[in-house]
Amino acid sequence: MVPRSLVCASFRLEPLGPEHNEGDYRAWTSSISHIRATPGFEGRPWPQSDMTLAENLGDLQRHASDFAARSGFTYTVRAVGSDEIIGCVYIYPAADSAGGVSGVSGAAVRSWVSADRASLDVVLYDAVSRWLRSAWPFTEVRYAPR
Repeated sequence: MVPRSLVCASFRLEPLGPEHNEGDYRAWTSSISHIRATPGFEGRPWPQSDMTLAENLGDLQRHASDFAARSGFTYTVRAVGSDEIIGCVYIYPAADSAGGVSGVSGAAVRSWVSADRASLDVVLYDAVSRWLRSAWPFTEVRYAPR
């Protein structure tokens, strides 16, 4: 059973989907340099400053399809007490672990928070790390330390 949410004192996670497009786009486009400096994102092609809202929608549709197919699990991070999107968590079975969650031993994980919520980066990392140990079947997790 794939966890559908994680609720903490400062934020909550829920599966990312097309319905989050505008809030997700606003969160990451306001924080491009901050995200690029976040552990796990250095040297990656995303976020791209020239990505349109329509292209972002396609990206969110892909993440939702991956979640439905159990091949990858992307969560939006929302501020507690509001629907404001303040970050994202990506959980993908390791490249050497085929077939989604069943039979998986490892996962590659990345997360970011918007620049105006930078103080939550370590809090999110710690909460997701605990969640991965307690609620997921992974025996090995690659998640850039904070």
